[in-house]
Amino acid sequence: LPSTSTIPCRPQKVCLCPFLPAHPLHISTHLYIIQHPAEENKVLRTVPLLAACLPQDKCKVKIGRRFSEERDPELSTVCRKSGTLILYPGAEAANLEEFILDSPVYPSTIIIIDGTWSQAKDIFYKNSLFRHPKLVQLKTSISSQYVIRMQPTNRCLSTLECAAVALSILEKNNYIQETLLRPLQALCSFQLQHGAQIRLSKEHLLKNGLYPKPMPKNKRKLRKMELLMNSVKI
Repeated sequence: LPSTSTIPCRPQKVCLCPFLPAHPLHISTHLYIIQHPAEENKVLRTVPLLAACLPQDKCKVKIGRRFSEERDPELSTVCRKSGTLILYPGAEAANLEEFILDSPVYPSTIIIIDGTWSQAKDIFYKNSLFRHPKLVQLKTSISSQYVIRMQPTNRCLSTLECAAVALSILEKNNYIQETLLRPLQALCSFQLQHGAQIRLSKEHLLKNGLYPKPMPKNKRKLRKMELLMNSVKI
């Protein structure tokens, strides 16, 4: 990869360059990734792959736990714009595909939080800025192809996969999803060829009695485990 790339250098035989688009994808949507600091040093993360496929001025990564108008006036302005969405599942979140059909202002920006589910929840609820954009979620039946990292449930997607689905919907172009998923598929394939194991979801392991760790003693964590075993969305 070129030295300006955000993807860590990899040996030539497992290089991901051939799986990236020859030129950044042409999109009109602005994407903001709010990344928890713990994600920044993880080797097998998906955000660098996503950024390598998109124009630099359309994909911005903001690293941190807390954001405010004083600390980040740019993000504050973006959050207050009528055309900004934030992707976060919940009872109040509208389905993205349905929302854009009725929205008086077509969305120009989407915010996605990058981190574990608990980290994303912490960032979302402890930053009042993220209460301004319209809350949306994805209604998709696809299973995650990010099989080298454990997900909480069978329905959870990586940040790259969420962005791929959301951008393909907003841009009305399924080619975007295919293009963004290609380097992720290659990454997982290379890792599996070199000793990595397929990581089944925590939900699957719990339901099938395969979870390798003892059940937590903390009541709140134990309740989460029980909800996963009974396919309740948490």
